[in-house]
Amino acid sequence: MQEIKGYDRSIQELLSGGSYGIDYYQREYKWGRKQLQELVDDLTGRFLDSYQPGDTSKKVAHYGHYFLGSIVVSQNGDVRHIVDGQQRMTSLSILLIFLNNLQQGQEKTVSIQSMIYADDFGEKKFKMDVPERNDCMEALFSNKPFNTDAASESVRNLTARYQDLSELFPEELQGNALPLFIYWLTRKVKLIEIIAYADEDAYTIFETMNDRGLSLTPTDMLKGYLLANIDNTEKRLEADRLIKRYLALFAEHGKETESDFFKAWLRSQYAQKIRERKKDAKPEDFDLIGTEYHRWIRNHSADLGLKQGSDFHQFVMRNFRYYAALYLRLLDAARTRKEGLESVRYVADAGFTLQHHVTLAAITPDDDKDTATAKVGVVADFLDSWLNLRFWNYKSNSYSTMSYAVFLVIQKIRGQSLANVRTILHDHLLREMAEIDFSQPVHLNQFTSKAIHRQLARFTDWLEQKSGVPGKYEDYIARSGKNAYEVEHIWANHYDRFADVFDQQGDFDRTRNHIGGLLLLPKKINASLSDLTYAEKLPHYLKANALTQSLHEAFYDRNPGFQQTLQKYGLEFKPLNEFGLTEMENRSELYCKLAALIWSPDGLLDEEEA
Repeated sequence: MQEIKGYDRSIQELLSGGSYGIDYYQREYKWGRKQLQELVDDLTGRFLDSYQPGDTSKKVAHYGHYFLGSIVVSQNGDVRHIVDGQQRMTSLSILLIFLNNLQQGQEKTVSIQSMIYADDFGEKKFKMDVPERNDCMEALFSNKPFNTDAASESVRNLTARYQDLSELFPEELQGNALPLFIYWLTRKVKLIEIIAYADEDAYTIFETMNDRGLSLTPTDMLKGYLLANIDNTEKRLEADRLIKRYLALFAEHGKETESDFFKAWLRSQYAQKIRERKKDAKPEDFDLIGTEYHRWIRNHSADLGLKQGSDFHQFVMRNFRYYAALYLRLLDAARTRKEGLESVRYVADAGFTLQHHVTLAAITPDDDKDTATAKVGVVADFLDSWLNLRFWNYKSNSYSTMSYAVFLVIQKIRGQSLANVRTILHDHLLREMAEIDFSQPVHLNQFTSKAIHRQLARFTDWLEQKSGVPGKYEDYIARSGKNAYEVEHIWANHYDRFADVFDQQGDFDRTRNHIGGLLLLPKKINASLSDLTYAEKLPHYLKANALTQSLHEAFYDRNPGFQQTLQKYGLEFKPLNEFGLTEMENRSELYCKLAALIWSPDGLLDEEEA
């Protein structure tokens, strides 16, 4: 082997030099929302451990470091190819692009463009230089939409993960803390760059790091600990068979499902403390379970009542079995709407990874199936209302923003009766709504596009179901593929048609994005209507879904189900032959009322209480 060198690099040092390429045989960029969320949560959480409001940029020099692992690079002259680490490096690149766009218009900004691209004789050469991705990267950098039709898997994932960042990045870091976070990210986050000067050496390093032996996972170590403490051989074998059976079922849902289960179960039932969001605060139960649940159980065995072999056996055969079976039901409900548990799917679609933590907290192994199902439904309805209420008021639902508040909810409902769970969560929403509500319309922008799509899917599905028509939420929520739906602007993007109403283009753009001026249409239809006037669009709207059809007078003829729904809920939908500023404002108010109905706290009460 030739000389191999390892360097301790900050992100700034890694990306201030030349560009990185990847060879043709490298796999696609495959990170999903979950992997990106974990990265964002780890980075922002570690930053918040040091950050104090009012800190100056100079203070960042004394913040703690964060180690992000290593990358393996094969260097031949000026060309650097990433052999191992392209998933992280690509994700860091789109995070930097997101942060660069996020800070536009702020008084204090940090120059990071040189870490995103180099000036190659007047053209951008991105630091992750992969030709097939460059058009997409350019669109993301310019904050413009990018058509992923017929695009590669990498490009589709790049676009989707960039859109996810608007929901995942904490609201609390989008103001005065943003430049400090950028300084910390680029200067204090470190990686080890391992450079080999021959391809074969780089691949040898990669194989050694990844393929030699199978490391034990936290689940492996937890399983071994639990079984080792069951002193009865027959019972140990029984517990072993049970654990293996459920781990195999978890594996069918993805390789990380088992760890997600243990974190949700143990946090929901046993976590007593969570790390405070202040400098030098130490990790507590909630945090430790998230990183080393096997070690946490070992260190807290006495608190869990695990003192002798029979305790460990019961822990597996009763507690583990009950919550593992329930978790599988939750995963199923998160994929396909189940009657009474529809909100499990809705909250999953919102990407709220703490959902199952809260749900499991309300349930005990003594609950029968009907009681457990009712509790699941109540908790899911609560989370659905809470998350949408926060979104409607531009409050972040990211992990780092919500984890402490979620922990407090977990503590309040842990082991409570169904009636108490209803009361506690209903009261929680009422307290929230004393400060925020659905009275002001939300707007479409680069940060709200995915959530707005979900809102419109819910409005449309709700109207149809209440009118006695099978809802098609699963169709409406699709954002990609040949049957995808897109957000339709009732007003085409033609300021000239409204120049007599708005003095400036910006005022028109903001009003055009009011939620009352938005609908959902199949992607193919949406593209064909984009430049038409409202009068030209209206006949096409009649062929669409209930929310869209409600604009056309013919939809109200011989439609008793829809008419009864309007009367029952006091919704003032009416046909509109023209759609100007007044109609935009009125329809936005109507959408506000629809949101308040769908996500009302009273939905958590049983029918007699409501």
